[in-house]
Amino acid sequence: MRNLRLIARLDIKGSNLIKGVRLEGLRKIGDPQTFARRYYGQGVDEIIYMDTVASLYGRNNLSEIVAHTASDVFIPITVGGGIRSVEDAHHLLRMGADKLAINTAATQRPELLTEIAEHFGSQCVVLSIEAQRQKEGWWEAYADNGRERTGLNVVDWVQRGQALGAGEILLTSVDQEGTAQGFDVELIKAVTNVVDIPVIASGGLGGVDHLDQVVSEARPDAVAMAHVLHYDKLTIGQIRDHALDSGLPVRRLP
Repeated sequence: MRNLRLIARLDIKGSNLIKGVRLEGLRKIGDPQTFARRYYGQGVDEIIYMDTVASLYGRNNLSEIVAHTASDVFIPITVGGGIRSVEDAHHLLRMGADKLAINTAATQRPELLTEIAEHFGSQCVVLSIEAQRQKEGWWEAYADNGRERTGLNVVDWVQRGQALGAGEILLTSVDQEGTAQGFDVELIKAVTNVVDIPVIASGGLGGVDHLDQVVSEARPDAVAMAHVLHYDKLTIGQIRDHALDSGLPVRRLP
């Protein structure tokens, strides 16, 4: 098994870091660059920036934040929200993004995944999925930060996304997001069972026991964390130390 990556997810509205529950009730937390630098200092493996209103308004406002972060945070940065074209992708990559998370535009025009992969490589194309359980064993992909139904079956959509050129899946459980009650392990396992590309599990981490469970039962390649970090429930260092003590394959810091 590859090293499990520990990722800090920062959801942005305007210039503010925000957090909600199930992608609703968003509240301001602070300056995203300050939090990114804090997590970098704690030894996080990657940063994800998500513009939560970009698709709604048809633009991404993260260029300046990404550029400033990339100047003093030397780990991979994934940026998502409002990416609708190869030109949008090129701009964000020039600003310092390493990977691009695409959700809404891909559900509307799936070939966008192929176009970006052909220009910049599959390694920078992340298919972002906001999954909501509809019935036992079936999840629907949502768009516009969980506001719009797409009718797409998540398990089918991830396989199609991989075939179109996505190099990674960011899988967010809308039902668990922000609850700190644990991952939707069944969802994550359903996806890791059908794709060969890395899967990032997002939504629900509230304690180290949740990390143990999702790794042992669903085997994601990475976990994205927000609530547990932003509200100082745990630090990246504490999570990494627990993982090492438990024998989980995480990066050892120098």
